Amino acid sequence: MTRSWWSINWLVHRILDRHLAHVAREHAHGRLLDVGCGEKPYRAMFAPFVTEHVGLDHADTQHARDAIDLYGYADAIPAEAMSFDTVLCTAVLEHVEQPACAIAEMHRVLRPGGVVILTAPLFWQVHEAPRDFYRYTEYGLRYLFGKAGFTILELTPLSGFVVTFAQALVYYVHERLPRWLIPVAGRTLGTLIQGAAYLLAPVDRSTHFTWMYLVVARKP
Repeated sequence: MTRSWWSINWLVHRILDRHLAHVAREHAHGRLLDVGCGEKPYRAMFAPFVTEHVGLDHADTQHARDAIDLYGYADAIPAEAMSFDTVLCTAVLEHVEQPACAIAEMHRVLRPGGVVILTAPLFWQVHEAPRDFYRYTEYGLRYLFGKAGFTILELTPLSGFVVTFAQALVYYVHERLPRWLIPVAGRTLGTLIQGAAYLLAPVDRSTHFTWMYLVVARKP
């Protein structure tokens, strides 16, 4: 997926895309259910590995509805048990009122041996309000997936302090600048801040400050 260097969050998207591309090659297969699909931004990335990409989202989504195949909620998926081989769920769990129910539903709709590929934030500003409820630690995610009956294959922090701080700073700058300065000054500052973080990230080992975790879990 192509990300513009002028984007307010190009660095975190670049990191996420790299990790998702790896787990897609390693784990995605068969019928895929994209929970909270939005506009299906990862359809092309997963296409070589799956036979079908089914998008699930609710009718009140703030995104375009063109890519939605099923209307419903993550904690009450309108699909038969054991009807999918892969579940993809990116930056959705924080918006679900009952995350334990959502993960249990992912377990229900997966066939034995199926995998969930999920991301969830630890440090991120409030977004898509008022439907923004939770943030997740490694231990909370392990508990939720274990309780649902999954075996965790990977649980990866996607950044350290430098990237997390840089991203928060870019958002702060954009919020504080007058609107007329954002197109030039805001983008320039954002690019410089994220560029510096990109250079420093390889030596930053403070992963307990990650902005997001990536989970890959299998239904036995």
